[in-house]
Amino acid sequence: MDYIKFIRSKVGHDKIFLNCVGAAIMNESGEVLLQKRADRFVWGFPGGVMELGETFEQALQREVKEETGLNVSIKKLIGIYSAYSDKYPNGDEAQPILAFFLCKIDSGELSTDDEETLELRFFNKKDVPPLLNKQHEDMFRDLFRNQNNVVIS
Repeated sequence: MDYIKFIRSKVGHDKIFLNCVGAAIMNESGEVLLQKRADRFVWGFPGGVMELGETFEQALQREVKEETGLNVSIKKLIGIYSAYSDKYPNGDEAQPILAFFLCKIDSGELSTDDEETLELRFFNKKDVPPLLNKQHEDMFRDLFRNQNNVVIS
């Protein structure tokens, strides 16, 4: 089921809550994996919207696999981020409520076969390009401050 399409068929572009997941994936050198998004041509953390019936873990594993080609498992919760609004290029508005997790790579190879991903690259924290939005900037800050269980509401 495509939950977003279902909800949007009912409410159009009106502002809704979106339950989302995001993944911080690090390599052995301490660099973080970022995804250049096809919808906005900017960098952000891999992740996306939960489907009905999914857990955070299932949604995270599905989204990361789709967007990066990697199979991951959750190491720890970094934080919950809910104090943001977003307007998508198609006019949809949302308040994303995002659970951000530090993940480890279990298997797979980096792949940009997904229509949502233009490029994937590991960055050290000093060379990170401008990020998608304030939410991703705050997530990045908390990741490198080694914060846990942050709640931004």
